[in-house]
Amino acid sequence: MVALAEIKRHKTHPVKVRGVIVGGDAPVVVQSMTNTDTADVQASFAQIRELFLAGSEIVRLTVNNDEAAKAVPKIRTLLDKEGLDVPLAGCFHYNGHKLLADYPEMAQALDKYRINPGNVGFGKKRDGQFEMMIEAALKYNKSVRIGVNWGSLDQTLSTKLMDENAALDKPQPADSVMREALVQSALLSAEKAENIGLGKDQIILSAKVSRVQDLIAVYRALAQRSDYALHLGLTEAGMGSKGIVATAIGEAVLLQLGIGDTIRASLTPEPGGARTLEVKVCQQILQTMGLRSFAPQVSACPGCGRTTSTVFQELAGNIQSYLDTQMPLWQAQYPGVEALNVAVMGCIVNGPGESKHADIGISLPGTGESPVAPVFIDGKKAHTLRGTAIAEEFQAILEDYIKTRYGAEGQNMCVA
Repeated sequence: MVALAEIKRHKTHPVKVRGVIVGGDAPVVVQSMTNTDTADVQASFAQIRELFLAGSEIVRLTVNNDEAAKAVPKIRTLLDKEGLDVPLAGCFHYNGHKLLADYPEMAQALDKYRINPGNVGFGKKRDGQFEMMIEAALKYNKSVRIGVNWGSLDQTLSTKLMDENAALDKPQPADSVMREALVQSALLSAEKAENIGLGKDQIILSAKVSRVQDLIAVYRALAQRSDYALHLGLTEAGMGSKGIVATAIGEAVLLQLGIGDTIRASLTPEPGGARTLEVKVCQQILQTMGLRSFAPQVSACPGCGRTTSTVFQELAGNIQSYLDTQMPLWQAQYPGVEALNVAVMGCIVNGPGESKHADIGISLPGTGESPVAPVFIDGKKAHTLRGTAIAEEFQAILEDYIKTRYGAEGQNMCVA
């Protein structure tokens, strides 16, 4: 028998971000970021609300000027009025030290500060401005994500490492030096933050790149050389399938190695596309890997010459939409339903077998097959549907199954 590969999490210090724990033994956290102008209070509030309700457990927003800084407390107030206890992370670049000093209400309203060592300041000012931001985190008891990015690397450090590499008898490729610069920048900045007074239980590290192999190499090095909580993300992942595939591959490899405490999918939205797609991608990565469950999943075959009917495609789509729509209502009513697996198959070849493996499944007739659809519940054939109302009848059976298995009566039976 082939044993299921066990994912052993890299041990990191847990960090509390409002009511969310990142790291330690806590589940991997889903994060996202707004793309509204933070100064537009209503638009930013609406998008944060949308992201949070879609499943983003931390939402980051840009704080880049006075107007944005003034807007943050107003956004927090609107969220609190609606009972939306979403942690807010402020993303600072260049002038973060000044904004945190000039707008104490903003500094207090945020739950986490994101600091990029590569552009916190330049020359002699850099260390002082970094220290000011860490002192603000200490003053307001906030956590900090030290997030380095290969697009804005600390030039002093990267130049030093390049010069040292050039002096070697066998210099390493430039990409290797760049990766080492990312790792060192993150670790040296975290060490500085600790020396100023920040605890490991307040520090999260990230090192953003846009190539999968670089991502894997950098985070493996960070995990080997530190025990800080780690935020995974492929920066500038891109649009559509390219961005989704690249993000899923890079993050999944690291998660399989036990590396990563919080993740984001930095997708470029399609014109008019929903920002919440990046949240759904993160949830699918974690659920597909068996690390977390967010919503019931529908398995369906891709179709072939045996499945010329579109009935199974339409039914699979309708069932998934129905489950997604109902999930917010079911969370309290039917605990555990998020782990439900439904199979909607299109012919007799693999249909019955796949349906048996699901909690509940149906095998629809393919081309030339008898117009019957067996329904399997918990691995056993329970019904045989015929006629033109198969889809409606199966949805009714599914609803009854959910109420019976996950409702109060079903839960009591499981306890007994």
